Amino acid sequence: MLRKIERFCGLVEMVAGILLGAVMMLIVASTAGRYLFARTIPDSFDMSRLLIGACIMWGLASIGYRGGHIAVDLVHEMAGKGMRHLIDLFAWISLLGFTIMLTWMLWYRVTGAYASNESTFDLRLPVWPLLALIWVGCAVSVITVALSIFRAPQENDDPDFGGSGQ
Repeated sequence: MLRKIERFCGLVEMVAGILLGAVMMLIVASTAGRYLFARTIPDSFDMSRLLIGACIMWGLASIGYRGGHIAVDLVHEMAGKGMRHLIDLFAWISLLGFTIMLTWMLWYRVTGAYASNESTFDLRLPVWPLLALIWVGCAVSVITVALSIFRAPQENDDPDFGGSGQ
């Protein structure tokens, strides 16, 4: 089971990396076109902002399981092992609740964009597929954060709950 979870998280990381590479290439190409040829790529602004949103959500999904995010340790370091575990559990459950609410609200954004035929400025491309990509990244974040919460009690030898010390 752990092997399947690791493979799933590796796939999530690969999607996040591909999206980051795509947005980087789009921004570089658009900037080069603007300064070298006085022409931009049509809809590069709309596409890049939506792809950056997808990068953020898929990146959140990537760190949701590994726990590689930044944490403030003011109280955490002074607390005992049991209290650290409770602080970490509270933090992960709070993150899960926030991510669930964000996923829920993004779903309404995706369906609203679909229903209203929202499109990009230049080429009039529909926006909802990229918003759906952002929503899927957020939904995968819910899964990876939940996996991290349920994985943590089995790692009693690790003082940092959920692998946040990596």
